[in-house]
Amino acid sequence: MIPLPSTLKIWLAAGVTDMRLGMPGLALKVQEALGRDPFAGDVYAFRGRRGDLVKLIWHDGIGLSLYAKRIDADFSHLRQFRVIL
Repeated sequence: MIPLPSTLKIWLAAGVTDMRLGMPGLALKVQEALGRDPFAGDVYAFRGRRGDLVKLIWHDGIGLSLYAKRIDADFSHLRQFRVIL
């Protein structure tokens, strides 16, 4: 179980992201595209082109974490998910 603070903000990146990016590349996207500090404790979510892969980066105060989830089941409605920041 990962304890999350009640003040946690979750940012969803609009469009698609190159899922070959790791922690440094995604953190750089947060800095350049959003003008935000990836080490401030917020969660940043990115989705792949096919919509079946989601990556989250989060700094918990100790270090930056990268979480990846591949959606195997039929969640085709998530593939059309778009958010404008």
